[in-house]
Amino acid sequence: MTTINLNFPKPEKVFNKQIYDSLFDYGHFIEVWYGGASSGKSHGVVQKVVLKALKKWPYPRKILWLRKVDRTIKDSIFADVLDCLSRWKLLPLCKVNQTNYTITLPNGAQFLFKGMQDPERIKSIKGLSDVVMEEASEFTLDDYTQLTLRLREPKHKNRQLFCMFNPVSKVNWTYKQWFAPDAEYDHNRVIVHHSTYKDNRFLDAENIATIEALKRTNPAYYKIYTLGEFATLDKLVFPTLERRRLHPDKLTQYPSLFGLDFGYINDPSVFIHVKADVKNKKLYVLEEYAKKGMLNNEIAEVIKQLGYSKEVITADAAEKKSIAEIKRCGIARIKPAKKGPDSIIQGIGFLQQFEWIVDDRCVKTIEELENYTYQKDRQTNEYINKPVDSYNHCIDAIRYAVEPINGSGAPKAVGMRNIFI
Repeated sequence: MTTINLNFPKPEKVFNKQIYDSLFDYGHFIEVWYGGASSGKSHGVVQKVVLKALKKWPYPRKILWLRKVDRTIKDSIFADVLDCLSRWKLLPLCKVNQTNYTITLPNGAQFLFKGMQDPERIKSIKGLSDVVMEEASEFTLDDYTQLTLRLREPKHKNRQLFCMFNPVSKVNWTYKQWFAPDAEYDHNRVIVHHSTYKDNRFLDAENIATIEALKRTNPAYYKIYTLGEFATLDKLVFPTLERRRLHPDKLTQYPSLFGLDFGYINDPSVFIHVKADVKNKKLYVLEEYAKKGMLNNEIAEVIKQLGYSKEVITADAAEKKSIAEIKRCGIARIKPAKKGPDSIIQGIGFLQQFEWIVDDRCVKTIEELENYTYQKDRQTNEYINKPVDSYNHCIDAIRYAVEPINGSGAPKAVGMRNIFI
């Protein structure tokens, strides 16, 4: 087992102040790191946990890094840890398994990267010293409780669970657990850290300008995305939903519908698969794929990998060039949605006729449904028939997907192609 000694002559060029001040504080069993986007909280927690693993302990640390869904790991927390090890010139000394998503550090410490869409898989992992929950708001309270029970290996000292997330709706378990007026927790065991983009000294001027522009263009989103505040429980566009594990083999009699909403830098591109029981007015959200920074050829490749290249896909009509490029990449049946002056309101009205049943792995869709609210008139303080333009990318994709039945179309039924790896 090798001992690694890192030296940071100018720590201010490596760490944000907030994380540096608590870098070697292991006195709380639970560390909650929440706040606005681009606040550096996830990057900072990665730094802290990597350093903790590199310290000399009686036994090498065994650390579980988690996202709710497996397929999001590669481009998120796994990439962040690799980047940290690379910046600190430790990566060549580590054993990295890109297939199983494991990393062994030079001192014998182990990093395991998993998704928790099936909590039973986590129960078989023994001897954990620490757990990191990235995007903890996507998990459930039961997930969190189970993870606290996993951290019981007595040989490991200073066991900790780290929860990182951006605040969302007040219906989310994280609000009820730590922030609601009636929330009760042991402050000796739990410490809560809040941060915004102003705490991230590594943001450049252009990023700061983009973030601050939300105050003018989307005040509601600014409070959540920028300031890291929990959303007020305003009037939800879709006030009820049922979340559970869906079994596509039991839904083959219903038509399958596919939608695509485009994004890039600030917003994700979203591909969605839903099934509609039109007679009984039930809408099943089976699959989602949401990711920022995707080029059109990459979107096409994802659709092919998911097995839906031959299906009819209805996409945002504002992106005709993107639709044409995706079609040239082999997605022959992609088509633009029909747009009109009232298409959003009409589409929402159509979807409001349905009972929503959402697969519990569609975490972004669930997040949007819990945060998609109507606007208030500033003068009258009354709600108007227009949603706030945020938390709507999956919902927009669903609006496009149901277009064939929002009229006279007759889509066919297909199965689910294992989008959740």
